[in-house]
Amino acid sequence: MTEAQTAGRFTFDGQSIPLRPGQSLAAALTEAGLRSFRQTAKGASRGIFCGMGVCQDCLVTIDGVPNRRACMTPAVAGQEIRTQVPFPDLATAAIAQPPTPARIIAPDLLIVGGGAGGLSAAIAARQAGASVIILDERKVGGGQYFKQSAVSAPLDAQQSAGADLLAQALAAGAELIAEVELWGAFDGLLFLAEHKGTALIARPRAAVIATGAYERPEICPGWTLPGVMTTGAAQTLWRSYRTLPGRRVAIVGSGPLNLQVGLELAQGGAEVVMIAERGPAPWMRPMASAALALAGPALALTGLRTLAALRKRSVPVRHGTQLERIDAVDNALRVTLTGGTAPVTADAVLMNAGFEPQNEILRLLGAASTYDPAFGHLRVTRDDTGATTVPGLYAVGDCAGLGGAPAAMAEGRLAGRAAAAALGFGDGYDVFADQRALSRYRRFQRHLWALHDVAPRLPDVPDDTLICRCEEISAGQIRGGLAEQPGHAGTLKRATRVGMGRCQGRYCGPVAARLVAAATGKALEDHSYFAPRVPIKPVTISAILAAEEALKDAL
Repeated sequence: MTEAQTAGRFTFDGQSIPLRPGQSLAAALTEAGLRSFRQTAKGASRGIFCGMGVCQDCLVTIDGVPNRRACMTPAVAGQEIRTQVPFPDLATAAIAQPPTPARIIAPDLLIVGGGAGGLSAAIAARQAGASVIILDERKVGGGQYFKQSAVSAPLDAQQSAGADLLAQALAAGAELIAEVELWGAFDGLLFLAEHKGTALIARPRAAVIATGAYERPEICPGWTLPGVMTTGAAQTLWRSYRTLPGRRVAIVGSGPLNLQVGLELAQGGAEVVMIAERGPAPWMRPMASAALALAGPALALTGLRTLAALRKRSVPVRHGTQLERIDAVDNALRVTLTGGTAPVTADAVLMNAGFEPQNEILRLLGAASTYDPAFGHLRVTRDDTGATTVPGLYAVGDCAGLGGAPAAMAEGRLAGRAAAAALGFGDGYDVFADQRALSRYRRFQRHLWALHDVAPRLPDVPDDTLICRCEEISAGQIRGGLAEQPGHAGTLKRATRVGMGRCQGRYCGPVAARLVAAATGKALEDHSYFAPRVPIKPVTISAILAAEEALKDAL
C-alpha cells in the first residue's frame, strides 16, 4: 500500500494498522490479516461474522469504550483499539454520554431501512406530498442489495443503480438519518432510537418497515471460528470497502448469492477454492430450469453468465454437497464436506443457506405473521399495498418474507403511495404497472428458489457444537433442555439460556423454535418463536434515560 493510499494508522493491541479512507474497522483489520477481535467468556476467539451489526460478534474496545461493533464503526487515524475481553471493567471504561435534550421527530411517514424497498417508498410518498424521514443503521444508504461503496466510485451497474435511487430519494425531499440504532417500538407508532450517542424519538402518523433480512448460517463444528463469516459479510467487505475476506476463500450453503459473491471475489483477485451448493445442479432439473427461464429470461441469462464466468476462472462449483465441519489448521481453515468431496483449505469460509427476516419491529408492534415452511421463516400478513394488521403500519421487502430487491422496490412504491393516500396526500396513483411487475418478480423468485436447497434443517451435530454463539450454549445443552419436554422455545430459553445473549437469539432462536416444534409435534407459527423484547438492539443506558426524560416532558 502506498502512502497516497493510506489515510493514517490506528493501533490494535499496540500493533500499528494502516487504514484507507472510508474503511470500517472490521475491513481495515481484515485487510491487515487480523481476524480475531474479541474473547468469549470461555476463552474462544471471535471476529466478523454477519458484517451488518446483527450478530454482535465483532465487538472491540475503542479508545477505552467497550462493546463497539467493528463492522459498523469507521476506522479513524489515531484510534486505540483493543481486543474485547469477556467482562470489561466498566468502572474505569470511558463511557460516552449522550447530549441532551433528545431529538423528537414527527414526520407524516417514517421509513425504517434505507435499502431498495425503503428508498422506493420514500420517493413515492414524497411525490404524493407527504413528509418523509428515513432511519438507516448504515453510514451510507442503499441497503444490503445495493451496498454502496464507502471508498471509491461505484463498482458496477448494481451499485450505480443504488446510488441513483438514493439520490432520487434525497432529491424528492426525503430526509435520511444514517447511523441510527432503533431499539424500541411501541403501540401508537412510537419509535425510540439512538443516533450517534443522542436519543431519538419518532412519532410518525404512519410507518413503513423495510429492515430487510439477515443470513441463515450453516451450523456445524467450527462455525464460530474467526475467518468464518456469512457470504453477505464478505460481500460487504469487498463491495463497500474493497477488502477481500482472505486470499483463499471457500463458499458453502445454497442460493444465488453464493455464486454472485464467488464471482465478485474471484474478479477481485481472491482464489475461490470451492463453491459447495447443497442443491442439485440446474441441468439435473431441466423442467425447473425451463420454468425459471420463462419466468424471467433476462435474470436467468444473468445467472447462466455467472456460472460461465466461474467456469472460465476455474472456480469449482460442487452440487449436492453439504458442509460437515470447519477446523483451524496452521493459521488457515480446513473445510470438510459430505458427498465424497475432498477437504479444502482456505483463509475465509463464507456461508449462506437462506435468510431470516428482520421482523422484530413488526412483531413488537403486533403485526400478524404466518409460517412459510418452504423458506423456513415467518411472512408478515399484508394486503396488496403492504399494509399490515396494525393500522398505519406497512411492511416492504425481505423483512416481511424473502422476495428479492426488485420485488421490494415495487412493494415500496405501492406502500409509499398507499400510506400517503391514507394520510390525505396523492391524486389517484395508477398502481397497475407496479402490481403487474410485483407479480412477475414474485413468480421469478418462486422458480429461482426451487432450484436451491434453503429449507432449514435441524442441526445434526456433535454435543459440543455451539448453537447459541453469544451465550456459548452447545447442542448437548440444548438436547438436555429438550429432554425436559419444553412446550415452547421460551421454556427452552429459560432452561438453557439459549437466545439470552447480545444478538437476542437472531441466529439460535429460529433453531430453538424448530427443535421444540419437532420435539412436541406442534406446527410452527408466529408464537413459536422467542418473543421480541425491548431493547431489540444493545443500547446505552444513558440513551434510554434520555428518551424517558424527553417522553415525560412531551406528555
